[in-house]
Amino acid sequence: MATLIVVDDHPIWREAIARDLTAAGHRVLAVCGEGRAALTAIRELRPDVAILDLQLPDLTGVGVLQGLGEDCPTAVLILSASGESSDVLEAMKAGARGYLVKSASAAELADAVERVAAGDAVFTPGLAGLVLGEYRRLANANEEERPKLSERETEVLRLVAKGLNYREIAERLVLSQRTVQNHVQHILTKLQLHNRSQLVRYAIEQGIDGD
Repeated sequence: MATLIVVDDHPIWREAIARDLTAAGHRVLAVCGEGRAALTAIRELRPDVAILDLQLPDLTGVGVLQGLGEDCPTAVLILSASGESSDVLEAMKAGARGYLVKSASAAELADAVERVAAGDAVFTPGLAGLVLGEYRRLANANEEERPKLSERETEVLRLVAKGLNYREIAERLVLSQRTVQNHVQHILTKLQLHNRSQLVRYAIEQGIDGD
């Protein structure tokens, strides 16, 4: 069971999502119709997953993602009417962990919530290739310019990709949490990335997320 916040500007739609997910065994902590209210609720309630529409009256879904920042423990699953590549890529670059279009069934949404809460990246069929293809294109375009990671930085990146938090990584590598945080920040800077979700995708693409 995951704890959830549902954010959508259509009351009937968000209430229906909340009912379906409650019936699937999840716990809905709040529903919101505006982006700023969603930011406040996510920060205060710290749900496992926030289901977020992109089109909101006061602050876009991407604006909410940017407002949450990279250290927010809540995974964000975009649920949008748009399957446009520009919307998908913008959301993922802002830190979303998954992206579904609103044609998804209730069962598909419930499954996506469980997978996102467990640390997976989830997409409507057809969108995963779009996102990974874009990140590979950017990686290849910058390959010669991109600095190489040190052995220690690669170790830290591998553990980030496994879903470990700073404390767990520090214990595994016998380092302080501050040292781990510094390593992660240096990695982000070197790779010109913005958050941990992008680090995970980078590790998968480069084949450094395995045991």
